[in-house]
Amino acid sequence: MAIQSIDIKEFLKLAHGFPVFDVRSPSEFLHAHIPGAINLPLFSDEERAVVGTAYKQESRAYAIKKGLDFFGPKMRGIIETVEQILDKNPKNNSLHSGDTILLHCWRGGMRSAGVAWLLDLYGFKVCTLQGGYKIYRNWVREQFVSSYHINVLGGFTGAGKTILLRELEKRGEKIIDLEGLASHKGSAFGKIGMPDQPSQVMFENLLAFELFNKSSSGQKIWMEDESQRIGHVNVPKTFWLTLNTSPVFFLDIPFEERLDHLVNEYGGLSKEQMVNAIIRIQKRLGGLETKNAINFLLENNTRESFSILLKYYDKSYNKSLQNKKNAKQLVYTIPFQKNGEDNVEHLVELVESMKHQGSRSENSES
Repeated sequence: MAIQSIDIKEFLKLAHGFPVFDVRSPSEFLHAHIPGAINLPLFSDEERAVVGTAYKQESRAYAIKKGLDFFGPKMRGIIETVEQILDKNPKNNSLHSGDTILLHCWRGGMRSAGVAWLLDLYGFKVCTLQGGYKIYRNWVREQFVSSYHINVLGGFTGAGKTILLRELEKRGEKIIDLEGLASHKGSAFGKIGMPDQPSQVMFENLLAFELFNKSSSGQKIWMEDESQRIGHVNVPKTFWLTLNTSPVFFLDIPFEERLDHLVNEYGGLSKEQMVNAIIRIQKRLGGLETKNAINFLLENNTRESFSILLKYYDKSYNKSLQNKKNAKQLVYTIPFQKNGEDNVEHLVELVESMKHQGSRSENSES
């Protein structure tokens, strides 16, 4: 079989049906990778450093020989690892040599060429990515300057925006959960009980992957109204500008209802972690309010503590919402319904009526 070198568009198209193997070192992969890819490192981090040093201090030929010293003993193991992964991979129905696999390294150089040669020799159909992971990163950046049709779901803290997003998804709407991608709920307490956040680069990879897949149908994409910074990652500036010119559907949920929601969601978390979270925003919260919020928390009066914090976040979000109105960004209000399902129904009805109005406008102009 001949190894095929394919461009990024073809590579990502095939990735829907075949496994992707990333042959970079474990630390490179851990920092960021193509979503769904499997690490199949040609070299360990230490071995990669040795080969790199040999290349810089000696010569390319000497570096290749050093690389072969590491590669040779691993050949059988690499093949067997691929077979084991394919055996567990739902993308593959028949599991034998001859299966198609995709692989890449950093720049489409010697690492991917070496592993591709081995797997091709064994009988796999191998496709490598032209330009490697570096080209993929160029593709990621391109996604953030593309044009998208987005509806932004807004509302003060505790309005249950993420819950409503999930309900919309159940009804067939396209959604992107920024907080889920960032592994952070956006507030001072946002990191508590969540997995470790991805690196900035990995967050961008995940977001680009979602945008590419969710926009292909031509449907509107629903996203929650977020600050540009979510924990320690940032929404890319170019895409942030798109979000800030998209229509906002504002959930008008009363203060007490939102407070109930926050007490239920965060009330059982570690007091030590919650106190540390309050301390992190004390400069913005103010000394007295910080002290009161912590004291109420330590006295097991979670509701009063959260009431102080919620008033702070309401002030902050109100400024953001006012900026959107001043920028003539469309803001539609969804009146509060006691039953959360009714909020979904009202939102869906509003969106449908807007679609019909748009259709009538187009027909009257034609």
